[in-house]
Parts: sequence; C-alpha cells; structure tokens
Amino acid sequence: MRTLDGVGSTPRAGVGTARWYRPDADLTLPDRPDPDSVDVDAELDRYEAARDDVREALREARDRTAERVGEEEAAVFEAHEGFLDDPTIVEDVEAAVRGGTPAAHAVADRFDEAVSQFEGMEGRMAERADDLRDVRDRLLRALLDRESGGSTAADLAALPEGTVLLAERLTPSDTAALDPDAVAGIATVEGGRTSHAAIIARSLAIPAVVGVGEALESVADGETLLVDGEAGEVVVDPNEARRDAVREAGPDAIRERVETADGRPVEVAANVGGEAELGPAAERGADGVGLFRTEFLFVDREAPPSEAEQYEAVTAALSAFDDPKDRVVVRTLDVGGDKPVPYLDLPDEENPFLGRRGVRLSLDEHADLFETQLRALLRAAATEAGDGLAVMFPLVTRVEEVERAVDAVDSVADDLTDEGVAHAVPELGAMVETPAAAFLADALADRLDFLSVGTNDLSQYVMAADRGNDAVAEYHDPLHPAVLRALDHTTAAVEGTDAWVGMCGEMAGDPALTELLVGLGFDELSMSAVTVPDVKRRIRGVDADAAASLAADAVACETRSEVLDVLGLDDRAA
Repeated sequence: MRTLDGVGSTPRAGVGTARWYRPDADLTLPDRPDPDSVDVDAELDRYEAARDDVREALREARDRTAERVGEEEAAVFEAHEGFLDDPTIVEDVEAAVRGGTPAAHAVADRFDEAVSQFEGMEGRMAERADDLRDVRDRLLRALLDRESGGSTAADLAALPEGTVLLAERLTPSDTAALDPDAVAGIATVEGGRTSHAAIIARSLAIPAVVGVGEALESVADGETLLVDGEAGEVVVDPNEARRDAVREAGPDAIRERVETADGRPVEVAANVGGEAELGPAAERGADGVGLFRTEFLFVDREAPPSEAEQYEAVTAALSAFDDPKDRVVVRTLDVGGDKPVPYLDLPDEENPFLGRRGVRLSLDEHADLFETQLRALLRAAATEAGDGLAVMFPLVTRVEEVERAVDAVDSVADDLTDEGVAHAVPELGAMVETPAAAFLADALADRLDFLSVGTNDLSQYVMAADRGNDAVAEYHDPLHPAVLRALDHTTAAVEGTDAWVGMCGEMAGDPALTELLVGLGFDELSMSAVTVPDVKRRIRGVDADAAASLAADAVACETRSEVLDVLGLDDRAA
C-alpha cells in the first residue's frame, strides 16, 4: 500500500479499478504541407464549418449538463462558446490560414499559445487553461474528422462500474459525460479544486483528487485504488482497513435531522437550480432546500414563464421532501449582472454587478414579473405541503426595499382573496449578500422571518473583487477577516430575535468549515447536495460552546493566514 498526495476536490472517498484516459492519442496532426499547396479558401470554409459544429455541440452540452448537474455548472459551456468566437482568436487563425497554414494546425497553434498564457498565470486563471483545451480539442476533432463535437475516443459515459478514472487532466466536457453511478473516483496529474472540471465532479458527487503530479503515472491500468477526496490522497492497493473505512463512511445519506454533540440542532439543506436536482437532494438526506433558484424557469426561452408554470415548479419542490419540518426556500427572480435574460431587455450597464439586478429589478422595471411570481408562490403556500415554503428577496441593500417587497406580498394576497383563490403568506426573508444588508441585519430581522447569507456575493462585495474575474480570485475569499466579521455581525444581529439565520453560499458546503459556521451561530446551512451527508456528520461531532470560542478567535484575526492557523487548515484556494 502506498499513498500519493494531491488536492482533494470532492470530499468523498471511493474504491475501484484504475483506468487511464488519454484523449490526445486521436488528435495527432499530420505533417505540415508546403504553404503554397494549401487551398486557403477550402481551409477557411472547413474552419468555419468546424466552428458551427462545435458551437452546436457546446449548446447541446450545456443543455445536457444543466439537466444532469445544474444551471450554474452548465454555464461553463457558455464561456466556452465565448472562446470559440473570441475575435482575436478567430482573426489570428484566419490570418494563419491565409498565410498557408492548414486550419487544424492554425487552431492548434493559436489555442496552444493562449493555453500557455493562461498557464503562466496564478490561481484560477491557470485552471481556465483547461477550458481553452476543451474548445481546442473540439475544433481539432471536427477538423480531423474524429468523433463529432468533441466526444472522446473512449466512451466516458459507458465506463464499467467501479472505475477510478486517471488522466493527465480532465476538461469540463470529459467530466460532465461521466456516470456517477459507475465512476468510483477521479485522480489527475494536473488541475486544481476550482477548475470547472473539478466543480462539475463535485456536483456529480464523484470522489476526486487533482494535482497529484507525475507520481500518478506510476499507477497501471487494473490496479486497485482508493480515492480520498477529503484527505487529498490516492492510495494504491489499499489494505482492508482502509477499504472498510470507506465502506463504513460511504455515501449513505443521513435521513434524520442532526444536532451538535451537546444538543444544538442545525438544519442542513441543499441548493437547487432546477427540478432535476430535487431528487438527488432528497436522496442525500437534505433537510429541504435552502436555496431554490428560480432563474432556470426564465432562461433559454423567448418569454417569461406563466404563473401556472411557476406554481407547478414550486409545488414539485415542496412535494420532493417528506418530512413536514423540511423547508423549501425559494429565491425570487435574481437576474442582471452575470445573469442576462435577453427577452427582458435589461439595461446595458458598464458595471452590471453594481447595477440594476436582483430585487431592484423586481420592484421597478419588472414589477409585473414579480407580481406573477408572488401569485404562484402564495398559491403554492396554500397546498398540502405549503407550510414548508419560504420566500426570500435577493440583493437587498435598503430597509425600504424589504418594506416594498413585503407590501407587494400583502397586495398580491389581497388580490387573491378578492378573486377567491386559495393562498397563504409563507415565511419571508432576505439574502444577505451585500455589506449593506450585513450592517442592517438587525433592522431586516425585525421585519422578516429569516435571513440567508450568500457568501459568494458577500465575499465579492466586501472584498471589491468580481467573483467572475480570475485575475482577482485571491481576493474573493470567504475566510478573509473582513468577510468573517460581516458574517459575525449578521448572526449576532439576529440572535435573540424571532428570526432564524442561514447560509447558502459555497462556504456552507465545506466540511472543514462546519465547526466555524456552527460557532458563528448559523441555524441552517445549505449547499450542493453532494456534501450534505459529510456536513451532517461533522455537525454531530461539534461541541457548540467550543465552536463558539473557535469562531470568536477567528473573527478576532487580522489576516487570512491567522484565520487558517486558528482553524488548523493548510493554505487553500479562495
């Protein structure tokens, strides 16, 4: 038994049989011909046709991934389409072809240059090189008449059960094609935990360790491997004790609600971005849904969804959970910024993340859409499972916004009463994803039933670091003392009120941070369904008083490194 160290990506473990995946074998380019022998017009036509084929394949991949994994994970393929149509890349490839370079060689040359540029950067920018490779390989396969649309030589969707897939690296397309019921684990030579491939692997609940290095090449096909995505280890020929530990921990859901070792209950819910994610969330033992993103109802269509469509989607979510205590928290439409919806004709803003988005649009430009959504929600609240419905408003920055939103709910309730339509007013809450909301938490809690912290946006706004800009990824850090103090201020403001406080950002799903979040006073944690069982197990081992002391020490820190020391964590990606 020998152990290879890497970076844990999915905090789960699995045991299976090693199988190497080497997709580059079918992408060998022919020798370059004499430039004078190249039919320039034909090569330009071939390049344009390949781009059309790949564009169609990317859109199909986006739709498949949205259905199997989720809307947020599927968005990577929209970014890939941006690389495909990047004018600087297109112009350079076309210029090379006009100079006598065959289209396939021109694509390989230009994309390899871009890959090298990204790899020379740090953090998440380096990991985006895999996205460029994905687009490059799709184009090359189309140009070389390999499998259409970037499919791999090996049929990744039909790997035998119990496979541990080994690769130099995996692209998002590779990972999205995997069957999580067949693949026991993933290990790669290169890669980081914030790459899109790693994010998709986590969403699919496939144990994964990335960045193992050249030592992984010593593993042969057919060897038995244990992939421990929490410890960041790949164990070759694990002994029975290690295998038994994996079997005992397993992916088994903890169906019942959990509490800390000293009896403090903490709800563990799932973030859901579409109806296809409801079943997996329930199967993994989620205590309902802590963030039901309604945007999936509005995208990829030419008109907004009807009241009936929204009612059906919400009632389906409520019906997915059997326990009467399970809550489904629906976020009202949150578009703008990085979430454009073409038919809404949103304003073209220089900095849309600081512009008209979230509840601002619902209260003003699109009050009609807000009213329709509220009608559907209030009707759903009157159904048999409707007691578990809660509704929260996104991107709140002012008390007046909350008051107007609550008034809109009351107005819709009055209209439904006049119409004789059965309805009920659910719990109402607000997202805390801006410094303004964090500092106003006491005032918001006085007017609402709950607050839910979105740490992805809160970190972005506290640190003035666009979470979609890889150049400032190191600043987008939920463990920065300023972010921790915003969290502490929020939970402290809610303490002693009738309101409860939850968290639905990525931070909530990191088992290494569970004790910290319990100590900060969160009543509910909502996350990707894959980590629900692990977080529940962590909560059971937490002493709430000791956790509160740990959290106080972390909040008192002045630097990120001090926070990591207090938490006993190694340096980690933001």
